[in-house]
Amino acid sequence: MKNIKRFTALALLSAVLFTGCKKDKTDPATTTTIPVQSTVQTTVPLGTSASTLAVLAGSAITNTGATHITGDMGLSPGTSIGGFPPGILVGTQHINDTIATQAKLDLTAAYNNAAGRTCTDMVTVSGNLGGLTLTPGLYKSTSTLAISSGDLTFDAKGNADAVFIIQIASSFTMTSGRQVFLAGGAKASNIFWQVGSSATFGTTAVFKGTIMAMQSISFDTGATLDGKALARSGGITMAGNTIVLQ
Repeated sequence: MKNIKRFTALALLSAVLFTGCKKDKTDPATTTTIPVQSTVQTTVPLGTSASTLAVLAGSAITNTGATHITGDMGLSPGTSIGGFPPGILVGTQHINDTIATQAKLDLTAAYNNAAGRTCTDMVTVSGNLGGLTLTPGLYKSTSTLAISSGDLTFDAKGNADAVFIIQIASSFTMTSGRQVFLAGGAKASNIFWQVGSSATFGTTAVFKGTIMAMQSISFDTGATLDGKALARSGGITMAGNTIVLQ
């Protein structure tokens, strides 16, 4: 579509040269602000079951170390949950019960909803989101995506109901020590990441939003999540992490 904004390396360089950069008080890295989209995205409906789960997996859930989860945890159709304790779950564990089974159906519907979104002014992104500031709207990657060379900021522009949707065709990676910041009233509960394969979070990475992965989700030592980790077919692996339902 002609009106779709495309941010390749050259486009991002142009944005720096012509629109300038700004500093976020909570993020010392220089950031580039992507233009505001006019199309307002509505929230991705997670259903009554999936919305209560901080962690949901398909095949297995594995933990090592002092992981702390605030929120319910579900598994379906797998039966193997290991590492609790030493992991701590402040919530209810659901293994192939009514809630877990319905949550997987809810997740499938939510994943398809996010993947099917389109609009004339969505922004196409590629490679690395590090150093960017995303305003509300729809973002699409036709390949892999990462947060690696800098931190990422979501700016709701003063609208606490603003929704952000990131479509990723393949895998998503957040490297060690990188962070996601919220600005302008943005909420983790209004950020949705639709990942076409698997997601990996490096050591001490700080992530925000609902991540819906087709396959698996892996958290390296010390990585934290404010949101939900939802894996459709694969497992979720944790190692001394903090996950808080949002």
